Amino acid sequence: MIEAKISSVRLVEVSAILAPDPSNPGFAPQTRPVSVYDQLHQPEGWPAPTDPRRKTSLYLEIGTTAGVTGRYGPIDQEAVAPLAEGMAASLLGQDALGGNFIWELLQRGNRHSRHGNRKIAISAVDNALWDLRGRLLGLPVWRLLGGAGRPNIPAYASTLGTFHGEGQVEETAARLLDEGYTAQKWFFGDGPGQGTEGMDRNVALVERTRGTVGDRSALMFDAFMSWDPAYARRWASRVEQLRPDWLEEPFPASAVESFAQLRATTSIPLAAGEHLYDRYDILPFLQRGLLSVLQVDPEWCGGVTDLLRMCAMAEPFGVSVIPHGHNIHAALHVVASQSPELCPRVEYLFLHEPERHYFEIDVPAPKGGIIALPTRSGFGIELDEGRIKESVDVIAIS
Repeated sequence: MIEAKISSVRLVEVSAILAPDPSNPGFAPQTRPVSVYDQLHQPEGWPAPTDPRRKTSLYLEIGTTAGVTGRYGPIDQEAVAPLAEGMAASLLGQDALGGNFIWELLQRGNRHSRHGNRKIAISAVDNALWDLRGRLLGLPVWRLLGGAGRPNIPAYASTLGTFHGEGQVEETAARLLDEGYTAQKWFFGDGPGQGTEGMDRNVALVERTRGTVGDRSALMFDAFMSWDPAYARRWASRVEQLRPDWLEEPFPASAVESFAQLRATTSIPLAAGEHLYDRYDILPFLQRGLLSVLQVDPEWCGGVTDLLRMCAMAEPFGVSVIPHGHNIHAALHVVASQSPELCPRVEYLFLHEPERHYFEIDVPAPKGGIIALPTRSGFGIELDEGRIKESVDVIAIS
């Protein structure tokens, strides 16, 4: 029997100085919740850095008495304070194979653990422990979870940050199609605060993408919680005939009644979930049939452990689970462990994932629109020491 008690917890920040990339055009305009105030909207987007900048990433490492260490990252800055304020110390001496108990310990240990920064920290711990168990047993996490039916996983191309200027949408949509992606998601640049001209641009985005890819690609669209029901209904009535494959997060995450109103008036499928952080959050959406796709994120919703539970909840309702693509590692392994009917694909933010994992070796990435399953133990996260110029312990306890 394997004996492995948690003996150390380390949160390490790795960094390097990156030169400006002359090919980087910056970050395109995107409608955001704050865009309801037109003066706070960024109609030109955000410029690319013109000076060298410091690139940093955080990795959580959990050591054991068995001499094996689990790792997960990059993790969000929001996880640092809860880990430093006692969560990391509470792990010492725990059975590293007792993942469900540790999850319960962290979830029940603070009244505010259901949401927010504490849930992000719980997610980081949970994912690091799954990596640890994989390394202890010499298996990738997707095999620990029972996956064996698919050698690779389709990815959809998420175009966050892509500009919508003349010819740019068409060029990007055609290129993604040529690269083998059979689905792509686009992000709106406008909301109600930008008036009729903004609405026309949002309608044109659907027309331009559908006109480019025809029926050869699924097309999804993300409004990032920045619309209201009347605005969403007007948009839907103008584009319904172009068959969007889903409209994502048109309203604030908890606005169940707004989703219900829109669901009753359009045939366009609705998707949401990246900002639902708890099983109780997703339940009304499932019970009322409001979503076609659930997009909970294992970096934010409680890690692999709770994402698996949410998959089990969604399946009886006929709702697909395509995790939000904040980080490829945990999402890919969970999707690989489920049926293609329940979890048909993963999200891949093609402009952002390569830099997000800058300090890692052999990061999973699509080729021909599909991602081959990793074969290294755990999540297979290994750091490239040649790229790391500085490494600092943010937390180190034992």
